[in-house]
Amino acid sequence: MSLVPLFERHFNAELIRHRVLVNLLDLAAFALSGFFAFELRFDGAVPANYFHVMEVALGVWVVAKSLAFIAGKLNRGNWRYTSTYDAVRVVIANSAGSVLGGVVLLVVLGAAGMPRTVYILDWLLSCLLTLGARLTVRLVYTSRRANGAEGVRTRTLIYGAGVAGQALLWELRQNQSLMCDVIGFIDDDPLKGSMILQGKPVLGTGEALAGLVRTHLIKRVLIAVPSATGQQMVRILRLALEAGAEYKMVPGLGDLIQGAELDKQIRDVAVEDILGRRPVHLDQDSIRERIEGKVVMVTGAAGSIGSELCRQIARFHPAALIGFDAAETPLFQLGRRMAKDYPQLEFHAEIGNITRPDTLQRTMLHYQPSILYHAAAYKHVPMMEKHVFAAVENNIIGTWQVARAAVKHGVEDFVMISTDKAVRPTSMMGATKRVAELVIGAFQKEFGTKFVAVRFGNVLGSNGSVVPIFKDQIAAGGPVTVTHPEMRRYFMTIPEAAQLVLQAFSIGKGGEVFVLDMGEPVKIVDLARNLILLSGFQPDRDIKIQFTGVRPGEKLFEELNLQHESMVATSHNKIRSYVDQHHLDAKQVKEIMLRFQGIVEEQDVASLVRLLKELVPSYSPGSKMLKAVMLAQTDYDKPVKVQVASVPAESTLAANFVPAGRIN
Repeated sequence: MSLVPLFERHFNAELIRHRVLVNLLDLAAFALSGFFAFELRFDGAVPANYFHVMEVALGVWVVAKSLAFIAGKLNRGNWRYTSTYDAVRVVIANSAGSVLGGVVLLVVLGAAGMPRTVYILDWLLSCLLTLGARLTVRLVYTSRRANGAEGVRTRTLIYGAGVAGQALLWELRQNQSLMCDVIGFIDDDPLKGSMILQGKPVLGTGEALAGLVRTHLIKRVLIAVPSATGQQMVRILRLALEAGAEYKMVPGLGDLIQGAELDKQIRDVAVEDILGRRPVHLDQDSIRERIEGKVVMVTGAAGSIGSELCRQIARFHPAALIGFDAAETPLFQLGRRMAKDYPQLEFHAEIGNITRPDTLQRTMLHYQPSILYHAAAYKHVPMMEKHVFAAVENNIIGTWQVARAAVKHGVEDFVMISTDKAVRPTSMMGATKRVAELVIGAFQKEFGTKFVAVRFGNVLGSNGSVVPIFKDQIAAGGPVTVTHPEMRRYFMTIPEAAQLVLQAFSIGKGGEVFVLDMGEPVKIVDLARNLILLSGFQPDRDIKIQFTGVRPGEKLFEELNLQHESMVATSHNKIRSYVDQHHLDAKQVKEIMLRFQGIVEEQDVASLVRLLKELVPSYSPGSKMLKAVMLAQTDYDKPVKVQVASVPAESTLAANFVPAGRIN
């Protein structure tokens, strides 16, 4: 270790000058406080017989208080940043120094050596002078910064007079580059009315916002209410929009502590704010323990969830991360982002299709992953109703191929991303994802790999999700199309979904289906109205909402689990789980996959629906799907059993495979 940085740190000339000046000012304050204590006690005429006593007292107090200030490290601070915390420390150090000096003086001079009021006056004056000097420096510095800021300052109101709002005011005063002239606070708590906080008044509640904007010529409203629910945020948004002022969100205190400068964190109100989403609190240690130093693979890595999973996984320092996807351009872009954001990470972008076992085998044989997140799937409900065989091939057969490869190459943990649409499915997408859950559950019974599934609902901002569609429609001037006025969905943000998947993985012991707590379901029409508000328009006046009817395969309400699925709490308050009580084994699954393969080759929609209905009794095909079955002239009600023995033994898909140990 070089001694040069250490020397420079402790013997920097500027630092030495600063500390010498601070110590000299404090010494002067100690001496003056003792001198004026005697002067005040004797009304400016100290008797001659007290001159020696005063000299001794001044010497003792200067030494005692200096020692107390050094012990409290008060000689190391920068007075321009003096805070309430520093003021308390100054009072404590003065008190300690006065007590120590008093004890010494009583021993040296005796009980009758000095009037008792001098001790009290000295302590009061010492606190006043030392603290006053520090506050004066801070006031002068703050005033100089405010006067030195160039440009027009924006007249601003802070919505929220709580801890976050007051912290924001302090930060705005420190960071004059933000050019905010804070006029006062707005707060909906009537108890805060007419209060003065840090010199700024609480001018009223949200209902008074429009009038205050006009009266005080307010140009900007900064919303500092991190505890606001979704409904409260919508109300604040309406009030700000009606007031005609620019409005911005500011981060909570936790974000301020962890994030960059405030000017980079003040942002527009987002859909996540009006939904009232709260940050997910992760058990970082348990996730890091499972991921750090391991080779991790993500299928569907270029998608919305897959790419966010890659970013979240990278935080926990895996030995390597393999992104596997068939989409070349998005995978290339993901590789560039990972190289930029995580330059120390060994990231490998691998092009491949989960329905092609050869590409899976080559990738796993080369990298030997220990953990696999299976996020590759076709997810759009109406499209999968039109392309049912693609849904089967990708969501069912593809999952089976990935699970086979994982077992063969010694993957320790397998996590499949599932959906709430797998519960009592009415769509091909939901039914195929439910069968995929059954597939990995069967593998869990017989092999060493731990298989778990994680269900969640709609993901805000994911590719093709409702929010980007609504935003495009609003930008085009409307109308915004909603399928049904009572349509409701569970929503999560992309980071929230990815983080909870990682948390569920750290909890899983194998065989569980995890269900994530997504709060209350949201009416899609309410989401549309709120997005119109976010865009600065009035719903039904500036932008119309048009109802188009429920699409094939859609339900009005989604469910998180069936009645017979007994959910149990986990160590994380946003995650519940149950063990899938299915009765398939790996051999049956292999035969069922052959059935699906034959159906895909024959393009037999009637047989497909019948087999899905057998495997997922709660599956209710939509009217268009039933119409396709009728057109195929198939007796839908005729029961079909899974005949294991009837499967051709020579089929290429029926080739036996023996799970191999991990290749080192």
